[in-house]
Amino acid sequence: MTPNMAYSKTKRVFDFAVSSMAIVLLSPLFLIVAILVRMSFGRPILFRQNRPGLNAESFTLLKFRTMTHERDAKGELLPDAQRLTVLGRFLRSTSLDELPELINIIRGEMSLVGPRPLLSEYLDRYTPQQMRRHEVKPGITGWVQVNGRNALAWDQKFALDLWYVDHQSFWLDLRILAKTVWLVLRREGITQPGYSTMPEFLGVRTEHKRGNA
Repeated sequence: MTPNMAYSKTKRVFDFAVSSMAIVLLSPLFLIVAILVRMSFGRPILFRQNRPGLNAESFTLLKFRTMTHERDAKGELLPDAQRLTVLGRFLRSTSLDELPELINIIRGEMSLVGPRPLLSEYLDRYTPQQMRRHEVKPGITGWVQVNGRNALAWDQKFALDLWYVDHQSFWLDLRILAKTVWLVLRREGITQPGYSTMPEFLGVRTEHKRGNA
C-alpha cells in the first residue's frame, strides 16, 4: 500500500469514527440548536445547497439555517447582511451552524479537514491552479481556517488551500483540528470587514478587468 493510499484510508476511517461519535455525543446540542432555529426561522431547519466536492462533483451541503427568507417589495431576497439575525451570527461565530456537515462526512462527501466547499458558480472563475483545491475532499475546517479564515483575501485563501493539497498528512490534519478548537473558542476570523462573511469571488480575469475599467 502506497503512503497516499494508506493516508486516504486512515483519514476515511478517522473521519467516520470521529463524526459518528460526535453526532452521538452532541445529539443534545443538535436538538437545542434545531429547536432555536425552528423557533426563530421556521421551516426548513437545515440549509441545503449544492456545492462542488472531490473532483468538483456536486453534493448537497447541510448546515443549520442562519438567515431569514425576508424579501423586498419586488419579491427578491434581501442582502445576506440584512437577513442574518442575532441567532444566526451566534451560530456562525461558534461554528454551530456547521454541525450538520458531520452527516456529509459520514456519507463520504466531506472530510473533517480539507478546503472549504465554495459556491458552484465559482467553478468557471477558477484558474487551473485554483481548481486543484478539488483534488481532495472539502472539509469542515482546513489550513485556511486556522490561518486567518474569512479575514483573508481570496488569493491568500487559495494559496493556503493549495499548500494543504501538496502537504496533506494525518499529523497535519490533527494539528489543524487541534488549532481549530482553540480558534472557535476565540471566535477569530469569522467575517471580513464590511461583509457578513466574505465578498463574492469574481475570478482573477473578472477582477483584473474591473480594476482596469
